[in-house]
Amino acid sequence: MLVRTFASSVNGIDAVTVTIEVNVSRGIRFFLVGLPDVAVKESQQRIESALRALDFHWPGKQVVINMAPADIRKEGSSFDLPLAMGILAADEKVITGEIESYVLIGELSLDGTLQPVKGVLPIALRAREEGFKGVIVPVKNSREAAVVNGLDVYGMEKLGDVVDFFNGTRKFDPVKVDLLEIFSAEANKYEFDFSDVRGQENVKRALEVAAAGHHNLIMIGPPGSGKTMLAKRLPTIMPPLTLEEALETTKIHSVAGKIDDHTALMTRRPFRSPHHTISDVALVGGGTFPQPGEISHGYIKGMSK
Repeated sequence: MLVRTFASSVNGIDAVTVTIEVNVSRGIRFFLVGLPDVAVKESQQRIESALRALDFHWPGKQVVINMAPADIRKEGSSFDLPLAMGILAADEKVITGEIESYVLIGELSLDGTLQPVKGVLPIALRAREEGFKGVIVPVKNSREAAVVNGLDVYGMEKLGDVVDFFNGTRKFDPVKVDLLEIFSAEANKYEFDFSDVRGQENVKRALEVAAAGHHNLIMIGPPGSGKTMLAKRLPTIMPPLTLEEALETTKIHSVAGKIDDHTALMTRRPFRSPHHTISDVALVGGGTFPQPGEISHGYIKGMSK
């Protein structure tokens, strides 16, 4: 039986929808194609253990999985959930009626628990753009995905919850997040404030001019003279983030895995303080598995803090 599920691959700070085609037929072999990396290939062992925890079994047949488009490299463990659900659906353990209406994302533990993954916000934005009904994510990523309006977001704790959801044996409510409430409660709440600074009148005036005109600023002085202390307080005299800026900032931190499970949206301007010995890759981003660098973490609409 051929079944399709949908996942998503993060490319930069944007996401690309991945179609996972699973075919279970006569035979005994297992094939996984579509340019998967090592983490994706290792999903077979995690899925087998998670299925046993649910009293399911790996199909005693030939399993062929294709991850399309095949020319995009699939990286990371976030494909565990869609692969597992595709195998269960193709083996007729899950009803397939609604499964193609959702994007599935999540890493599986050996006991079937869903672990949080990176890049959930750009994945949810892409799912809305492409007309999916909703997304199913680990419960710790649910608030991050729920900031996207017009999309049903379900946070699940275990693989068994996802099975029950599609089989209709249990009812789940989508996660809701009030963006206006978040903005009003969290915007401009900083640990430090520009009013804490005493003296340093010339530097404070320079910072005010730079903030008002969106100018670059360089401070030169001996250690302990207050450069970092002043720079850390600069965001507190800048206007609050707009929704567009907040989404862009949250996307960058989401891809980098810097969003905790209690944060739905970043509402404060980021401050980064890299050491002067930082490497080029850590500063500008990149690497074997490309990640945003310190410049990207502090970048908002043309301004780098």
